[in-house]
This record gives sequence, structure tokens and C-alpha cells, in this order.
Amino acid sequence: QVQLVESGGGLVPAGGSLTVSCTSSARTFSSYAMGWFRQAPGKEREFVAAIDGSGANTYYSDSVKGRFTISRDNAKNTADLQMNSLKPEDTANYYCAAKRTYHTGPQLKTPMYDNWGQGIWVTVNS
Repeated sequence: QVQLVESGGGLVPAGGSLTVSCTSSARTFSSYAMGWFRQAPGKEREFVAAIDGSGANTYYSDSVKGRFTISRDNAKNTADLQMNSLKPEDTANYYCAAKRTYHTGPQLKTPMYDNWGQGIWVTVNS
């Protein structure tokens, strides 16, 4: 079982920026696809962004495309989500997820992941 720990959440004004990070305990981090999901109060968990193991391919939900950027550092076992132009509707608990797979493609946008972090709150004030 891979442990995932999120960090970097907090309170930010609308229009601001924030980066949340995920640190993985995986010994072969580059063999894992990484995803970010979020869950707002009273809503279901939804896909935000994903990146394949090599970092060559990234995927985004329509609601964050152009504002958020997912990246990874396979030497440091980290996957970051840089969030710009934040909106109050981005307020949610953000979860990091991982799945050992060399596959890429739209399937990374689904909740196929079998390792999840505890989540970290991001609150955007209007």
C-alpha cells in the first residue's frame, strides 16, 4: 500500500494562487499515475487533474483547464497541483490519488485509483 500525504492547502482570496503537493511513499514512483480529485461540501468527489507516470501526458477537468497545472518530480516522489485564478467554487477538500500503471489516456480522469491521501482543504474567499 502506498501512502500519500497532501500539503500546502489553506485560505486564499479569489483570484489568488496556491499550490498543493502530494508526497508518495512508493519506491517506484514513476510507475504510478497520479491524480487530484476534490470534494466540496454537499457534493460528490470530482476529478480535477491527472498525470501519467512519465509526466508526458496531463489531463484536466473542463472547470480547471487553463487555470490549474499538474506536475510531478519523480526524483522527489512528489506531484503538485498549481492553482491560479482561484474562484470560490474551487473551495473543496483536495485529494491526491495514485495507481500503479503505465497506461495513459482518458482513463486517468476516472476514479480508478487505489491509493488515496487524507485530503487537504483549500478555501477560496470571495
